[in-house]
Amino acid sequence: MNKKLKDILQIKSRTLFLQRASVLSVLAVLVYSCASIGRIEGGPLDEDPPVFVESRPLPGQLNYNRDRISIRFDEFIKLDNPSEKVVISPPQIQQPEIKTNGKRVIVNLKDTLKPNTTYTIDFGDAIQDNNESNPLEMFTFTFSTGDRLDTMAVSGTVLNASNLEPVKGMLVGLHSNLADSAFTTLPFDRVGRTDSRGRFSIRGVAPGSYRIYALQDADQNVFFSQPVEQIAWNDSLVIPRYERRMRQDTSWIDSLTIDTIVEREYTHYLPDDLLLRCFKEVYFNQRLAKTERLTPQKFSLYFTAPADTLPLLRGLNFDERDAFLIEQTTGRNDTIHYWIKDSVLYKQDTLRMELTYLETDSLGKLVPRIDTVRLQSKLSYEKQVKQKAEENEKKLEELRKEAKKKKKRDAEGNVIEPEEPVLPTEFLPVEVYAPASMDVYDYITLTFQEPIASIDTAAFHLQLQVDSLWEDVPFDFQRDSLDLKIYNLYTDWKPGETYQFAVDSMAIYGLYGLYTDKIKNDIKVKTLEEYGAILFDIIGADSTSYVELLNEQDAVVRTVPVVDGKADFYYLLPGKYGARLIRDANKNGLWDTGDYEQHLQPEEVYYYFQVLELKANFDLQQSWNLFDRPLDKQKPLELKKQKPDEDKKNKKNSSSSR
Repeated sequence: MNKKLKDILQIKSRTLFLQRASVLSVLAVLVYSCASIGRIEGGPLDEDPPVFVESRPLPGQLNYNRDRISIRFDEFIKLDNPSEKVVISPPQIQQPEIKTNGKRVIVNLKDTLKPNTTYTIDFGDAIQDNNESNPLEMFTFTFSTGDRLDTMAVSGTVLNASNLEPVKGMLVGLHSNLADSAFTTLPFDRVGRTDSRGRFSIRGVAPGSYRIYALQDADQNVFFSQPVEQIAWNDSLVIPRYERRMRQDTSWIDSLTIDTIVEREYTHYLPDDLLLRCFKEVYFNQRLAKTERLTPQKFSLYFTAPADTLPLLRGLNFDERDAFLIEQTTGRNDTIHYWIKDSVLYKQDTLRMELTYLETDSLGKLVPRIDTVRLQSKLSYEKQVKQKAEENEKKLEELRKEAKKKKKRDAEGNVIEPEEPVLPTEFLPVEVYAPASMDVYDYITLTFQEPIASIDTAAFHLQLQVDSLWEDVPFDFQRDSLDLKIYNLYTDWKPGETYQFAVDSMAIYGLYGLYTDKIKNDIKVKTLEEYGAILFDIIGADSTSYVELLNEQDAVVRTVPVVDGKADFYYLLPGKYGARLIRDANKNGLWDTGDYEQHLQPEEVYYYFQVLELKANFDLQQSWNLFDRPLDKQKPLELKKQKPDEDKKNKKNSSSSR
């Protein structure tokens, strides 16, 4: 080989080496970039969701009878909470396997495919790109096991019936079987699931007539089988249909310049405004949960559900006649406290009694039951007395130590031994609610830890300051209607005036031998200029309705009945308020839930559409039409606890960008 040929071969060899090195470098960069889930700071942020590329079966394919569906996208993907977000219709009794494999979503159905049936897999926003978690919104995949593809769709909203909150994650289903029993015995034909706005869409529906239901499917059998499950239904039949509509599509030259606006025809599916008010039925499984006697003077009975009447009690080792003061703090007879009046009786370590009450049997009916109950005090009377004596001796010892620290000497310098300390008088504890700044509509409350045996109201003094003098003013003093340990004092407060409330010592005597100490409180009543008022003129409300004024946390501030189409709230402090109206059909002053077996819908609830900001010394006159907007557009966003997911994401992105 001559020298020239040798040089040429060496040059080609070096060139080939450099080319291979360059290729390897590029491959290394590509491999690194594919493996990395981050992005180089300063580079463009990927805001595009994954794009569908291909699938098996094809979208909308007919006569497909395999139980595996594979969908490929243009980039690596992941699934966000597929067990909640992905909804397959018809519903699957055996949960399908849904997973990702690189750029693919794989769905393996475990149920046997039904013949001549349209299947829809609604992914919602579960499919996201692997790097930036950009969701592919409202992605639905459809195929059919027969030679026809059903394309109808119905949509609407599920709200909580008591407060119009959007209900997220609720299963909504259609039944072509129109019998009421279908909801309690058969799985749905077609299903959808509500999003964070309470919105749902059921796709792949065949023409026909249906009943629609919502279900919080606790046991995942796709029908109403447990009384603890939230439910809803629409009284009217659902008949899917469609119509041709026009919409305007805009093409852009750039981000600021419109090219053209083109009208395009599209198919719109109806109904699209179905509204379901969900609720949980009152479930009465009445039984005696437990009995309790923590102290000698009191025992308690706890039931699992409220009852219309008190249980009957017959003493077996004592006379039960006029032996107790009975306390029902809820007024519902599910928790009952018995305060023992006779000291001879509460000194007994064990009380035996025969208890007759109503219990739910295996058929769900209330039947009488008789139990023999043995109540032994966890703290015997002798031990209670001993503990009290030990506490008093401990207090005396502390007083002796304090006295020794303050020793005195006489004129000759001799130490004067301190006198034996005496325990201060023990008084009946009482909590006094008498605020220094009193609202004109408010009242004074005394709360005790035990029932009261006697009260000397002549020892009560309520006085109004007139110039430099104090004048007695009349008042009413009454025991609370729900709690026998609470007493309320009412009077007509004069705005802007100063009062003094006082009770002499020994005025109130407790059931177990203690008197109250003296009480004294100074009170200044707010002026009228510190208040405002909200006055509602309501269209659509009847005499059964009442209005609840709400604070910014959707909690009730005050309640008034609707009278002649008006609900007026006076003496309100400045602040933000909402309002809710309840159509109280049975006039019991409460919102009542529904009952599917009785075909009874829950009582109707309406919200005033905005939060009102009230200023001091100002009246707001508001017109309120209950029907000027649909229920899902009534509750103000500020009062909603269930916020839309996109609002949460925007708030999160905004805070992270700062």
